Amino acid sequence: MAGRRAVKRQGSNTKAGTASPGAQAEAMVLLPADCRIAAQAALKDQFSAVADAKVVVLNGGEVERVDTAFLQLLMLFRRELDGRGGSLSWGGASDVLTEGACLLGLTQVLDLPAAKLA
Repeated sequence: MAGRRAVKRQGSNTKAGTASPGAQAEAMVLLPADCRIAAQAALKDQFSAVADAKVVVLNGGEVERVDTAFLQLLMLFRRELDGRGGSLSWGGASDVLTEGACLLGLTQVLDLPAAKLA
């Protein structure tokens, strides 16, 4: 599902190494429908492309499949962002994504919305 991937940068107003006051670089990553181990290389590339952003917004609304390897990659990305003083937020999260994170106890750590009860 590589065609579903997108990386978008907004608001990077830097000139000669000086950021405008109040300017904050934001990047958006659209997660693919299949977020399993086969997609790890592409996802790592997406995360590397937004590594300098202060705010990264992940859109996981279309995610249909996840595995532990993907959730581990998300945790690593989150830790790297935290280490640089960046932040992670969600523009959408599918039930599959939130349920997978919930099963591993990662909902709060990843700041995902709670899974909906059936």
